[in-house]
Amino acid sequence: MISVSQFVSALRSTGLWTSDPRLRDCMRHLRQSMRESAGTVMVDQKLFRKCVGANILLLTQAFRRKLIIPDFEVFASNMDQLYYSTQRQEGGHVADYIPQLAKFSPNLWGVSLCTVDGQRHSAGDTKVPFCLQSCVKPLEYAIAVHEIGTEHVHRYVGKEPSGLKFNQLSLNDEDKPHNPMVNAGAIVISSLLKVRGFLGVPVILKATVCICIQSFQSEKETGDRNFAIGYYLKEKKCFPENADMIAALDFYFQLCSIEVTCESGSVMAATLANGGICPITGERVLSAEAVRNTLSLMHSCGMYDFSGQFAFHVGLPAKSGVSGAVLLVVPNVMGIMCWSPPLDRVGNSVRGIHFCQNKSVVNLMFAAYSGDVSALRRFALSAVDMEEKDYDSRTGLHVASAEGEPTYFGGIILFSHITCTSPYCSHCNSSVSALV
Repeated sequence: MISVSQFVSALRSTGLWTSDPRLRDCMRHLRQSMRESAGTVMVDQKLFRKCVGANILLLTQAFRRKLIIPDFEVFASNMDQLYYSTQRQEGGHVADYIPQLAKFSPNLWGVSLCTVDGQRHSAGDTKVPFCLQSCVKPLEYAIAVHEIGTEHVHRYVGKEPSGLKFNQLSLNDEDKPHNPMVNAGAIVISSLLKVRGFLGVPVILKATVCICIQSFQSEKETGDRNFAIGYYLKEKKCFPENADMIAALDFYFQLCSIEVTCESGSVMAATLANGGICPITGERVLSAEAVRNTLSLMHSCGMYDFSGQFAFHVGLPAKSGVSGAVLLVVPNVMGIMCWSPPLDRVGNSVRGIHFCQNKSVVNLMFAAYSGDVSALRRFALSAVDMEEKDYDSRTGLHVASAEGEPTYFGGIILFSHITCTSPYCSHCNSSVSALV
C-alpha cells in the first residue's frame, strides 16, 4: 500500500492537477478518508477502488504513461528552463494608449500549458488576470463559424493577410475586411453575433473569466480609431442588415476586455488544439470546421505585422494581443498561453515571441533525452539547428551522450555532422565507434 500523499504526488507527476474536474470524485474520496482517519492515511484496495471507479480510463493512461506527453516531469523541467532563459529578455514597452494596460509591471512573465489530455504546467505569474485584447479574435471567429457557418461569415469577412497594420482603415478588393484577425474583421464578426442575438460570454470562456469593467471603459474612452473603423465599415455597407454599429463596437470592446489568467488561457488554447473539445471537461464547445478555419487564419494572420516571419520561423498557429498575451496552439498536442506586458514595435510581447521562437531547443533536448531518433530525423530535415544550445550550453549531442543514448548520439553524427563543444561534456574526445 501507499499513502494518500504518495498517491497524489504520483498523480501530479503525470501532469494531472488535483483540481481537474475529471478527478473531482477521486479527490473527494481521498479528502473524506483523511478527515475520518487520524495520522497517515493509506490507500488500501477499498479506497483505491472508490477513487479510480469513475476515472479508471484516465488514471490508467496516466500511470501507464499513455498520455500525450508520457514523461511529463522531464518535459515540465525543460519548459521551466526555457521560461527562465526567456525571463532575462529585456526591451519593449508596456502599451500605454489604453490607460488600464499601462498599469502593469514590465517584469511580469508567465507561461502555462495544457495538453489535449489535460496535463498542465505553469511557470511564473500565471495567476495574474489580464485582458485578452486581440487574443479574443480567433475565439470570436471560431464561435461565429460554429454558430453561423463558414459560408455566411465569409460573406462579410475575407480570409487573406492584409500586409497592413491591424487597425488600418482598409478593405480588400471586394470591400470586405481582409480577415477576422484585424480590427475591422473582428468588429464585423461582432455585428454578426449581435444580430444573431449572441449576448453572453462565449461558452469556451464561461467557467474561468469575467469582463474587466475598467478596461471596457478605457477601451471606449480611447477607442477613436475603432469608432473610425466602425463608421468606415458602415459607409462601405460591410455590416449585415439590421446591424447596430455602436452596439457591435460595444460588444467588441467587451470581448477585448475579457479577463483570463495564463492558466485559464492555456485551456482555451488546448481546446483549439483538441479539435474543439475542452480537454479538462470533455465537452465539445466548437465544431471541427470552426477550429480548422481558425487555426488556418491564426497561422497566416495571427501575429500582426510579424505574421509571415512567425509562420516561417515557428510554423504554429498563434495570436497575440497588446496586453502582452500570446496564445499558441500545437495541434493535437497542447495549447500554451504566454504573457508579459512589454511589447515590440509591432505590438507583440517581447518575451512571448522569444519563448515561441526558442521552442525548438526544448524539442531537441527532449528528443535527445528520450532517445527519439525519428524526432532527430524530423529536426534535421526541417533545418533545425542541430548545434542549438540550451540554458547550460549543452547541445543535443551532449545530452544524448550524457543520458547514455548511443543510437541517438550516432544519429546526430550521421544526420548533421556536428561536434559537441560543451565544456561540460565528458564524451567530446571519445571515438564515435566507442559510443555507437
